[in-house]
Amino acid sequence: MAEVTHFPAATPAGPSLPERIRSHKLAIAYRTLLIIVLAVAVVLLSYYSWRDKVFSEAVEVKSAHLTEASGAEFLAFGDNVLQYSKDGIRCMTADGEGLWNQTYEMQTPIVRLCKSIVAAGDYNGHMIYVADTGGPIGTIDTNLPIRDFTVASQGVVAAVLDDRDDAWIYLYDAQGNTLAYFKTTMADSGYPLAVAISPNGQLVGVSFLYAKDGKIRSSVAFYNFGSVGQNAIDNYVSGYDYTGVVTPYISFMDDDMACAVSNDRIMFFGGGQIPTSRAEHLTGGEEIMSVYCQNGHAGLLFHNNTSEGAYRLQIYDVKGEPVNTLFFDCDFEDILFTEDRVIIYSADDWTVYDMAGNEKYAGAFKEPIRMLATTSSRNRFLAVTSDSIHTLELQ
Repeated sequence: MAEVTHFPAATPAGPSLPERIRSHKLAIAYRTLLIIVLAVAVVLLSYYSWRDKVFSEAVEVKSAHLTEASGAEFLAFGDNVLQYSKDGIRCMTADGEGLWNQTYEMQTPIVRLCKSIVAAGDYNGHMIYVADTGGPIGTIDTNLPIRDFTVASQGVVAAVLDDRDDAWIYLYDAQGNTLAYFKTTMADSGYPLAVAISPNGQLVGVSFLYAKDGKIRSSVAFYNFGSVGQNAIDNYVSGYDYTGVVTPYISFMDDDMACAVSNDRIMFFGGGQIPTSRAEHLTGGEEIMSVYCQNGHAGLLFHNNTSEGAYRLQIYDVKGEPVNTLFFDCDFEDILFTEDRVIIYSADDWTVYDMAGNEKYAGAFKEPIRMLATTSSRNRFLAVTSDSIHTLELQ
């Protein structure tokens, strides 16, 4: 009988190496996608939970004793507090710890802030003191009476100086060195009412008032002190004229977007190195009570006196587009903007809204306050009273 040899039955061949690699990569991609989707879902859930949250109380986290100088005023300076008067300016932490002190003698002190820079000068005086959170960094002697000034984030100061029939616009560095200057006259450009400098120090905006053909006119002019403006006469790069109005307010909202306010409108200018008119909104002849410009938002406050509220706050974003109209009845000392909130406060109470006008918190202070300030922690605030600094947290 012939010998028969049996071979094992053939088994299907497994996936090839390239197929296994491709399958492994797909599995990793699917897991990565799943992780991303879950992470986005968690972020969105947290965001909507935070967005819709209404706070029931303001808890005092800590407080610090404050030695008040006679006639002192207070300003927020990042997470710190500035205390200034005719005799000097002092910077302190929320714990009341003194960081630095600058003494001076002024009749009408003016204080301007930009990020971590502060400048203090005397209206009709000739000295401007510049400091950052670490302390004084320079002194500027303008030699001519100061009418207005503003400061950039590097300590560059733009000042309007009076010289009898003429006015000068000077740019100084923080140490008092002259960077640029030009003269303005009533016959040519008008008298400068207000000046603003961009945070990066490159653009300067000036509001002029002048008379032409028996009519009052305003001009909003922009000067570029970067490379683009080097070949322009007096660094002038753009300007816009308005007949029959006065424009006493101009401010930069970021490095290349500025807003100006006249008695009948708000104007927005932007576009980088050569600002152009981007948006304009007429106010219908209503009297503007106050202007607020902070954290990428501008607000115009009006008397309202209707069933909707005693006051009306019209809010615009950094592009000059209307965001919301907020009505309220409460008495107030000041209005603050964060990126997504509006805080209205008086000495006795305060209310927090989101940008859609939804009330997020309303409450009273335990004692009258002199100043309320936001901090880098979105739910924490500094409340300054006559003798202490209180850190409050919304819960």
